[in-house]
Amino acid sequence: MTKEHIIRGPVFVLEDNIDTDQIIPACYLNLVPTIPDEYRKLGSFALAGLPEGSAAFTANSDGSTPYPIIIAGENFGCGSSREHAPIALGAAGCKAVIAQSYARIFFRNSVATGEIYPLESEERLCEVFRTGEEVEVDMNNNTITRFSDKKVFGLKSVGAVAPVIAAGGMFAYARKIGMIKSRD
Repeated sequence: MTKEHIIRGPVFVLEDNIDTDQIIPACYLNLVPTIPDEYRKLGSFALAGLPEGSAAFTANSDGSTPYPIIIAGENFGCGSSREHAPIALGAAGCKAVIAQSYARIFFRNSVATGEIYPLESEERLCEVFRTGEEVEVDMNNNTITRFSDKKVFGLKSVGAVAPVIAAGGMFAYARKIGMIKSRD
């Protein structure tokens, strides 16, 4: 799996303290992400734990998301340690989450699985953007640009974890650089 360094599309905006049970409720943890049909199904339940009345994240007819980018506040991914959380977001079609801060375990699981880029904002973007606004995330320049007014906001560099995520996670990266045997 390769990842882009430029991601374009509409954003899905959330607030602070989005926990792993909101990202993927526990009742769906019996789905096995290594089985393709269950991987897709897992994606269709991404953010199914948001409060009733919230906008639908997986709004496409196939259960995927029209939002490749999530913008959130502080402490994104708090709660229990669930590798399924970043996997569910990635399976839905999300490519990056831009949060003010992350729970450490969510950040680590995002890198380990290689599903999404966990990017950090330099300011509180969840109060500046609205769901559906079109943007461009440029990870080479650490920016997010809103198309409607061309306003550019800074992001913190994802640093040394970028090649791990781009390779598709820890094991894929280790195979790529020769740390472990390739599956060939």
